[in-house]
Amino acid sequence: MNNKRDLKRTINYICSDLFAECVAASLYSGKPDQENVKALLASILNIHTNYICRVSHPEPGMKKKLYFQDLIKNFNKDVSEVIDQINAMQ
Repeated sequence: MNNKRDLKRTINYICSDLFAECVAASLYSGKPDQENVKALLASILNIHTNYICRVSHPEPGMKKKLYFQDLIKNFNKDVSEVIDQINAMQ
């Protein structure tokens, strides 16, 4: 990532794609539990909000390069967990 704007844009794209994929999976896969779908959609929104805020306000005292590498690693881990939950819903 070259700058914060690119990182925020990437987070926005990934979260919006996850949200759309979750909605599509809930509509086209039999009869999923609506509470699980709502919880999954809420977790996607929480991930989006959390990581956008963390990009804007890095932790003081930590080297920026290490901070953003850790942020990207944690974001990828959270996204892969959501993808696994969407796949389990189908």
